[in-house]
Amino acid sequence: MAHLLSTSLSVKISSSNRPCGQPLNQVRTTLASSFTIKTSKSPFKRLVSKGDRTRKSCVVLATAAPVSKEVSANPRSGSDESRSDSSKPQRVMVIGGDGYCGWATALHLSNKGYEVAIVDSLVRRLFDHQLGLDSLTPISSIHNRLRCWKAITGKTIELYIGDICDFEFLSETFNSFEPDAVVHFGEQRSAPYSMIDRSRALFTQKNNVIGTLNVLFAIKEFREECHLVKLGTMGEYGTPNIDIEEGYITITHNGRTDTLPYPKQASSFYHLSKVHDSNNIAFTCKAWGIRATDLNQGVVYGVKTDETSMHEQLCNRLDYDGVFGTALNRFCVQAAVGHPLTVYGKGGQTRGYLDIRDTVQCVELAIANPAKPGEFRVFNQFTEQFSVNELAALVTKAGKKLGLDVQTISVPNPRVEAEEHYYNAKHTKLIELGLKPHLLSDSLLDSLLNFAIEFKDRVDTKQIMPSVSWKKIGVKPQTVPAN
Repeated sequence: MAHLLSTSLSVKISSSNRPCGQPLNQVRTTLASSFTIKTSKSPFKRLVSKGDRTRKSCVVLATAAPVSKEVSANPRSGSDESRSDSSKPQRVMVIGGDGYCGWATALHLSNKGYEVAIVDSLVRRLFDHQLGLDSLTPISSIHNRLRCWKAITGKTIELYIGDICDFEFLSETFNSFEPDAVVHFGEQRSAPYSMIDRSRALFTQKNNVIGTLNVLFAIKEFREECHLVKLGTMGEYGTPNIDIEEGYITITHNGRTDTLPYPKQASSFYHLSKVHDSNNIAFTCKAWGIRATDLNQGVVYGVKTDETSMHEQLCNRLDYDGVFGTALNRFCVQAAVGHPLTVYGKGGQTRGYLDIRDTVQCVELAIANPAKPGEFRVFNQFTEQFSVNELAALVTKAGKKLGLDVQTISVPNPRVEAEEHYYNAKHTKLIELGLKPHLLSDSLLDSLLNFAIEFKDRVDTKQIMPSVSWKKIGVKPQTVPAN
């Protein structure tokens, strides 16, 4: 049984942090909030504490006081011409809005005039505690983040804390917020994490596949016109010896021609979960008439967007470790602390990359130009292709300009993958919708390196080298050794 408590909170920014916005010194901000607490049947509750078996996972709905609704002058930024009441901003639910891509996206959409709600279990923060990891950047609690955003912009982002694998929680969230679009980042997003041991592999598949299925059922049951914008991955395609198309390929076989989903060659239990998601979404679009856009995203780099740069409490996380860190971010941190750049194997592994500022731009474009009912669209979401060796060379060059002695070493590849291969992926659909890419430049690398230098005292060098092996994964749970 859920219990509702309404209260008025007087919130003062802690003196240990700079106030949100220059005019807010010594100002007290009053927020009206409501909290709904109920038991959540969460599949990740086993990951919380094995010592306390009586502990229940708690779901909290925290909703700040609504702000006045503003009418967007541009129907392609914050509203949808197809809606019956075009005077109201679109309501966008960002699942996984406390994470790396989700947080930047939630702030960007709110700043553009959308009414935004974040849905998150906060399990990503738990992973850090489990594995002894930490973000390079200090990140505030989700509640302090949203209070700061409200204080600076006057805009409210609603917050629903709970697990989307708990359909009761998700149903209540859908009925409460009534989204016009759902942006789904809410998945375990690390290939190495999914390959640590059996329990993490199972968690990844259960969390990602069942969570997405629940979202699909919630749309069908409660918001059938809702547009699903799902974050997929370019890793679904693998590294075929032919060009990678955007979702579909037209082939001729034995004299007959058809357009079929592009073949998938996933390379981890994480990537496999994304393939399962894509198949489930495609099926429900066909069977139920759901409208969905699958954004097969490349490797994201960077940390700053216009919104996350407004205040230190809005700062995004930046992972540099061997489990959650991505190649370019890791290389910049390694260069900042004088650690050799860790190139896996031969370094010819080539992937699509994009700036996090382009991630938020792509999501907005997908929302503003929704799929039709029954349509399953696939966009390849990246802006440039680089090999690992090319990235290492770029970071080395940029580091030398800053006086850094950047070295590179080849380490045994912990993954099972081709280290030299053909790679040419198409990515035109988002450009056609209006994407203006932020290409990797010397100035951007300088900025990222300087950012890493600023926080280099927070780097735990023991977390830099890869520790997860694709071939050595086993049944025995892996634990973090005491230092």
